[in-house]
Amino acid sequence: MTCVTSASRGGGTGFIGTALTQLLKTKGHEVKLVSRQPGPDRITWTELSGSGLPHCDVVINLAGENILNPLRRWNTTFKKEVLASRLDTTHLLAKAITEAAQPPQAWILVTGVAYYRPSLTEEYDEDSPGGDFDFFSNLVTKWEAAARLPGESTRQVVVRSGVVLGRGGGAISHMLLPFRLGLGGPIGSGHQFFPWIHISDLTGILNHALEANHVQGVLNGVAPASTTTNADFAQALGAALGRPAFIPVPSTVVQAIFGRERAIMLLEGQKVVPRRTLATGYQYSFPELGAALKDVVT
Repeated sequence: MTCVTSASRGGGTGFIGTALTQLLKTKGHEVKLVSRQPGPDRITWTELSGSGLPHCDVVINLAGENILNPLRRWNTTFKKEVLASRLDTTHLLAKAITEAAQPPQAWILVTGVAYYRPSLTEEYDEDSPGGDFDFFSNLVTKWEAAARLPGESTRQVVVRSGVVLGRGGGAISHMLLPFRLGLGGPIGSGHQFFPWIHISDLTGILNHALEANHVQGVLNGVAPASTTTNADFAQALGAALGRPAFIPVPSTVVQAIFGRERAIMLLEGQKVVPRRTLATGYQYSFPELGAALKDVVT
């Protein structure tokens, strides 16, 4: 059985959690969700704290408050929520795994490419340094540290995800309306790299990490098309929709909506390559941006 936690402690009901649960079930896996609310095939966080982890072959943690929620002001309160939604859940699950009478075979955590410093020239693979230069990189460092288990009885995998593209959720859901109206375009200069991944490939990598016993350590959850810039993405999304995409969103507007610190996640980017992901034998369903976006918007 696989135990899955998801965004905002929602118990596998988030965008990625829902897609992953569907995939795992089609692969014949039994899935139990860690959730705030009780229900069939669920365990609550309270039950987890009190009674420990039920028997699970694999535990996958997707929990985390949406950092780029435009309806939330970027202030001390929201920062604390962002930290707690990642660190508290991860600490709790890691503790439950450590104390389990029959520990799971694998423990998989999804973090982010914010670990790597934004750059217009550097290229990052899974062995590249990072994690120590701003709020978001330090968050990833703390998050991954919280997941670390003593000993080697449980195989440990961390997937550092790029921007996830898929129907019905994720980053694309906020972009579609202006692009459909012909009002879309690059964000800021558009020169910043845009590390992305199709939802089918992120869930595919997670399933690969679950099933392949040789997979361990850090994997970059990004598409192999690592040279994609924000302007390339805007042009490709416009093309997929049959709409022009030439109206840029000024940096000042992004900073006004998200706050100067958080706006960095949109105005700057990293060239991230999935070297180790490919080396493990994972084969991408959507390695190219055009096909990925066509699948998402049609």
